[in-house]
Amino acid sequence: MEEETRLARDIFIRHLGSAARMHREGALKQYKQYGITREMELQWFQEMIAEGCGSLSIRDWEAVAGLEALSKNYQDAVIVDKTASFASRNLMSADSIVRLMYAEALVDIIRAHKMVITRELLFSACRVTVQLLESVVSQPLVTDPGHELQQLGLKDKRALNSRAKKSIEQVEQLIN
Repeated sequence: MEEETRLARDIFIRHLGSAARMHREGALKQYKQYGITREMELQWFQEMIAEGCGSLSIRDWEAVAGLEALSKNYQDAVIVDKTASFASRNLMSADSIVRLMYAEALVDIIRAHKMVITRELLFSACRVTVQLLESVVSQPLVTDPGHELQQLGLKDKRALNSRAKKSIEQVEQLIN
């Protein structure tokens, strides 16, 4: 039984708990055979959230991208709270690209959770996001080694600013 649970957990985590993704990739039938309870799935979601929030780093944006992807399948206010808190504490010293990527991911995370978070958390997370985006626009372009504008499909600071302003508009739509 433990082996079956481990196999089911591997499938569940690989597909971020999405039955649609499991179906698309031909793993849903196998997953269903294991008879996993909803309580176990909720525990696995919590484990993925804890791992993703614990992996947040200013060096890259893989963890925040993972939380963004997870948010499409499972909403928990903790994701918004921890990601926004991390961003407010750590990202003002990050390079322009990292700040933009985190802010864009935060916009999508907030959008996915809008119906399950308090208005206070919504406003707080949006405020952090706008602060990041405004710092991208107002401060000189700073890129760390390995972070290039071309990675984002951008040519120059003007394109970076345009993308940041577009995200600010999205935040305004979330609040209204």
